[in-house]
Amino acid sequence: MGQALLKPALRPMLPADVPVLAAIFVASIEELTGDDYNEAQQIAWAAAADDEDKFGARLARELTLVATLQSSPVGFASLKGADHIDMLYVHPSAARHGVATALCDALEKLAGARGATALTVEASDTAEQFFAKRGYVAMQRNSVTIGDEWLANTTMKKTLAEGGAA
Repeated sequence: MGQALLKPALRPMLPADVPVLAAIFVASIEELTGDDYNEAQQIAWAAAADDEDKFGARLARELTLVATLQSSPVGFASLKGADHIDMLYVHPSAARHGVATALCDALEKLAGARGATALTVEASDTAEQFFAKRGYVAMQRNSVTIGDEWLANTTMKKTLAEGGAA
């Protein structure tokens, strides 16, 4: 008999979470984005977590939620201001188990509660399909420089219903 899928629990980020969130960030980039970005691009992108103090400060400045399965962090997402998803990363071992969906649902509700009428995200090529399925519409393609590498992403936008319900 198959094991029942556990639903991720969500909680606010704690300062002690920073090392594990940095590891989730790096693992997600290294293991999930290879079809869309080359190794040099992945290394440059993942380097954002090399300085854990700086990485943690970025997450602390935003509303950052941590998804856990059996009390262990498996993903995180951050809302910058009232209307922009800055980060959404899931550990590869928890990918396709509803973690990103739970995090995105929560951010959409929180954005609505903060008065946002729409939510934007700079979606990686890897994440673009996930956001499109949630009703986000591509607005423009971007090229961003990280270190010596150029990476493409897409600005996407979703109009929120009254009260933040999508």
